[in-house]
Amino acid sequence: MTALLKIENLSKVYDDDSREHAVIDNLSLEVEQGEFLCILGPSGCGKTTLLRCIAGFERCRGRILVDGREIAGPGTDRIMVFQDFNQLFPWLTVERNIQYALKCQGVRDRRKLADIAADVLAKVKMSGFEKHYPYQLSGGMKQRVAIAKALALKPAIILMDEPFAALDAITRNTLQQEVLAISRQEKCTIIFITHNIQEGIVLGTRLMLMQHGGRVAMDLRNPIPRPVSPSSPGYGALWDRMHAALYATQEV
Repeated sequence: MTALLKIENLSKVYDDDSREHAVIDNLSLEVEQGEFLCILGPSGCGKTTLLRCIAGFERCRGRILVDGREIAGPGTDRIMVFQDFNQLFPWLTVERNIQYALKCQGVRDRRKLADIAADVLAKVKMSGFEKHYPYQLSGGMKQRVAIAKALALKPAIILMDEPFAALDAITRNTLQQEVLAISRQEKCTIIFITHNIQEGIVLGTRLMLMQHGGRVAMDLRNPIPRPVSPSSPGYGALWDRMHAALYATQEV
């Protein structure tokens, strides 16, 4: 089977006070269609930089291929959902935020624009909020709309950079379950960054741990059948293994 995403010898170097600092060093990675890859690692290990490279926001060495085609910059086949709540245009309603992205893709038919917006908002449980403006929404609701905006474009890969980190625990748990349901329903391929081991185990079909220098310290399939909870058989052992490995990467 050909990987949906293939990264070959990826390196990203920043200049720091006349010195070069390698954030990612010769990383190779493959992600299959339908995988939910959760990436953990200490702050500064290159997780967000990796997502930005995949999204086409960063110039880097090496090759990144999506569905066999090498990327040359940003594209609607890769959509990123950020941690920041302010991902929406504040002067547009929820509905028009979603429609703006579609218009940039060339969709002009008003009925089609309305139907797509209504469909994706229903999937993230935001029906009835079409005419609201971002300032009228909570943080969790804004993230739902950001996810709906991504779904509307039907990307090959959704890149999520700690999208729930700033939310309260109840909202975070609710959105985790909603994203899981969406990933199953839409057969999405998702790459998801988190610092939360529990979140990674609950969401990921695959877990990857990065260490400083952008190297992969661990990469394994999640052995726990979904739905996953702390009471699932094997959860405690996997959490302990991930915690020990994450602690070890912080000392590297």
